[in-house]
Amino acid sequence: MHYPVVERELDMKLVLSPERSVAVPARLVYRSVDPFAVHITFHAGTSAPVNWTFARELLVEGVFRPCGHGDVRVWPTQVDGRSVLCMALSSPDGDALLEAPAVPVSAWLERTLRVVPPGGEAERLGLDEALAELLAPTPADDAWLRDPWPSDESGDSDL
Repeated sequence: MHYPVVERELDMKLVLSPERSVAVPARLVYRSVDPFAVHITFHAGTSAPVNWTFARELLVEGVFRPCGHGDVRVWPTQVDGRSVLCMALSSPDGDALLEAPAVPVSAWLERTLRVVPPGGEAERLGLDEALAELLAPTPADDAWLRDPWPSDESGDSDL
């Protein structure tokens, strides 16, 4: 089976204060083999890149309206006349507010939705087929389905 991958590199801004931000190269990755998730890798000048994984649906909704709670929150806004997508990420290592250009993120999301349409994720995973295979009766099941104790109503009593 073919498992397409949709990738996009872009620069995001790490907001340090209302007046100051720094560019952070990022890679957006969507793997159809993991159809519910999006992966973002930030190359923030640290020894190792920072990886985040969260629901694709959260990012899709965040393009249109504020959504999410807890570790990942996403919302659209305007900054200096540009449409941006804000992402607030929280982890035990710290919090970050990032701004991504909305147009390339939306275009990348659109490509992911063409690869695996909304609602088609479970089908892509083959969950129904796997579950049916798991639950299919086998010859050994017959032994488990028979009553191991004969019924007292059989009428073969020696009493």
